[in-house]
Amino acid sequence: MAFVGIQTQIKRNNRKSVLLLIAFPLLVLAAVFAVVYFTTYDQYGNPSPKLATEMFIQAVPFVTTIVLVWFLIAYFAHGKMIAMATGAKPLERKENMQVYNLVENLCMSVGMKMPGINIIESDALNAFASGLKEKDFTVTLTRGIIEKLDDNELEGVIAHELMHIRNRDVRLLVVTIVFVGIFSLVVQIAFRSFLYGGMGGRRNNKDSGKLMIVILAVSLVAYLISMLFKFSLSRKREYMADSGAAEMTRKPWALASALRKISGNHHVDKVKSEEVQQMFIENTPQDTSANLFGGLKGLFSTHPPIAKRIQFLEQF
Repeated sequence: MAFVGIQTQIKRNNRKSVLLLIAFPLLVLAAVFAVVYFTTYDQYGNPSPKLATEMFIQAVPFVTTIVLVWFLIAYFAHGKMIAMATGAKPLERKENMQVYNLVENLCMSVGMKMPGINIIESDALNAFASGLKEKDFTVTLTRGIIEKLDDNELEGVIAHELMHIRNRDVRLLVVTIVFVGIFSLVVQIAFRSFLYGGMGGRRNNKDSGKLMIVILAVSLVAYLISMLFKFSLSRKREYMADSGAAEMTRKPWALASALRKISGNHHVDKVKSEEVQQMFIENTPQDTSANLFGGLKGLFSTHPPIAKRIQFLEQF
């Protein structure tokens, strides 16, 4: 694997974040245009591209306003949204001096500002970092990982999450979660409307049924395209965070030992969103060998196999 320095990784992540910010409104507008184009007819019942274009131009300000509002909500409330999805709560210094000392010492060693610290009340062993800007950066740990890892192992996990902050991986992750998540929600709404609306009370309404089919099809295509955003999250970012943590702590064996304990006991039951799960230090889907779909989930996982990460650390 080609050597990639931290500054190169930061530039890549910043570039991808900007591209996603540009791509999101364009994808929304393209989806709206597709719906209007395939459902607009003239007075004779024939498709009318000219009329569809006029209607789309009229809808652009409305759609742009919605996208802008969503941007503002995501920018100012992403921390609360992630906390609600994970059940994370702030961890006060007096509640656990051990964790605060580990985070402070690591931050001082690399000259970075200390992030906030949250805790998830779960016996699972997992952790993640989040935030879009310096004052929002947060490291979240489960109760299980705090209680079941020794100081060296926990230090390695915290260093891994701090590296995600330093590399600006967290910014790209949050942007991806917000965008893929909204398209996933749209697909669910369209699908349910199709089942219970277009196929139910409106069964005899041919135009309404066709409109629902078009909306569902366009939503699915938009969602699949938005999934490409997710694939921009290279698995190399985990190797870089692991290697950065090893350099920061000088204890690669400690993080390798932590990953062994995390493996097989990392599923936080209260976190249902796949987009949020990809933030964790480990998110291998459960029962990936149980069926074909589980296998495909493993194939497209945003994290490399934990066994390979352990092998990578043991090479240091």
